[in-house]
Formats: sequence, C-alpha cells, structure tokens
Amino acid sequence: MIVALRVLFFLAYTLLPSVGAAQSTSTGSGQAWPAKPIRMIIPFPPGGPTDLMGRLAADRLSKGLGVQVIPDNRGGAGGNIGTELCAKSPPDGYTVCMMTVAQTISPAIYRKLGYDLSRDFSYVTLMATLPSMLTAHPALPARNVKDVIALAKKQPGGLVYSSTGNGTSPHMLMEMFKSMTGTDMVHVPYKGQAPSVIDQISGQIQLAFNTAVTVLPHVKAGKLRPIAISTKERFPPMPELQTVEQGGVKGYDASSWQSVIMPAGTPREIVARVYQELAAMLKTPETRERFLAQGALASGIPPEEFAAFARREAEKWVKVAKAANVRVD
Repeated sequence: MIVALRVLFFLAYTLLPSVGAAQSTSTGSGQAWPAKPIRMIIPFPPGGPTDLMGRLAADRLSKGLGVQVIPDNRGGAGGNIGTELCAKSPPDGYTVCMMTVAQTISPAIYRKLGYDLSRDFSYVTLMATLPSMLTAHPALPARNVKDVIALAKKQPGGLVYSSTGNGTSPHMLMEMFKSMTGTDMVHVPYKGQAPSVIDQISGQIQLAFNTAVTVLPHVKAGKLRPIAISTKERFPPMPELQTVEQGGVKGYDASSWQSVIMPAGTPREIVARVYQELAAMLKTPETRERFLAQGALASGIPPEEFAAFARREAEKWVKVAKAANVRVD
C-alpha cells in the first residue's frame, strides 16, 4: 500500500505543469536546462517598441525559468544585424531573440541577407500586433477609404504620403494599399516616425500609415483625420473607426508586430517551455492592458501557428515589393 502511494505521488509530481522558477527542463540529451544565464537578442536600439516588449519578455522568463535573461540590443540595418546574430547562435537554448514584421519584409527588399526565415529559426510565439492607422491632413477632402481612392484616381500622382523610410512597414502598408486599389501616390521617406508625423500635421504630407497609438493623440486633438485601421479587426481604443477592408479594400490586413524566436535546432522541449512562460504572461489582464496602452494587441499563438503566420507574412510582402518595385540595396 505504501509503495503504491509513493508511485502515485511520484506520477502526480512529475505530471504537474511548470509553475515556478525552480523547475528545469530536460533536453533530449538528458541535461537540465536552464543551467546558466540566457541572452535575449533585441535587434533594435533601446527605447523602441521592440526593446520594451523584449525586456518584458526577458523579465518574465527570468522569473519563470529561475535564471537571468539578459537583454542584448544589437540594432542596425532595420533589425537585420541582430537577427543574423540570432541565426548564427548555438541552438542550445541559451539564445532567445525578438523578431518583428521588418524581418519578414527584408527578404523581399534586400538582395543579400545573413539569415533565411525558412531555415534558420525556431518560432516561439507572436507576442503582439500593432495596428496602424491611415490618417489624412484635415485639409484633404477625404473622410474615409472610398474618398481617398477617389481622390487618388482623380489625381494620379497628386497625393503625397510619408513613411519612416524605404522598405519600412508604413511604406509597405501604403504600397499594399496602392496595389490593391490601383492608385498612384508619391512617396516621401523620412528618418523616423516623429518627423513624418510632424510634417503631416503641418500639411506638407497628406496621408500616412503610422502605428495607431502614435497618432491617436493627434487624432483626438483634431490635428489629423482618421481614415481607417490597417488590421482586419477594429482598434479597441477607437472602435468606431472602420478597417481598410470595411472601407472597401477586400482582403486588406497588415500591421506591425513583435515576436519571439530562437535559433533553428533548439530542442523542441526548450522552445515549448519558453512558449509556455510567455503565453502565460500574455494571457494576464495586466499584460493585455499594458500592451493596449502601447497600441498593441496581445497574442500568444503557439509555435506551429506562429511559424505559419510568419511564412504568410513573408509571402505577402514579396508580392507587395514586386508590384511596387521596392528595393533597398
């Protein structure tokens, strides 16, 4: 009887889900993981949305795994330098990386990259999507998507839109809009979102896609007019605003997003454990509210679903870049 109870206790203990920092994961080789600090590669400079979400993820993993997860900012080349470093890191479970929509755009616009999306990564989870808002200067006689299309077709090349640089998501979102609506507008690239928005408020720029949270204060102040949200779903802080698709562009769905990956070949049980920790964080009301305050919608889809999402994103941007003839180098 005592032996049977001991067996039952052992089985119950070993089948419990991971709930604390003291619990480790055994790899295929039988080694306990983690046994040392983990590096979190963030392929953008400190202070931006990728850095903020990367540090949130690192903090959660540090607490959940019981070892320090150290953020390592490796900015440059639109995130490609840090992403290449991730691809070339050992697949031993001690490198975790942030990845954004920019890295699924890059294969479509760069002739040479130091990584391959289909070969070099283990996909962990999509942390969040960041809807973009199409806005117009108040002087532009357009209040919705149909008005913008009509104006653009009436004046081919007459409307001017801005972006945060060639090949960035605001640029590609508008090129996708142009391709799907058969319109032609003039692109003015800026070095960053702030000067782009400032010039749109001043009237030098008529249209732009920017992350919704960035332009929302200017919209509320009446300095910019909201036209539509870029995603299939409406933006919770402004639910009355139509999506681009609802405005008449069937199939339009695009946004910025933040995610977590690891080098290809990382043991599946380690990827699953990292996903488990992040998914638990992303389900909490506190995290979801914190993300929403930053204009982000928390996700947390599992590895297989995220890998399929990233593949669809890359395929989408290849088509957009080809149609618009967008190349960076």
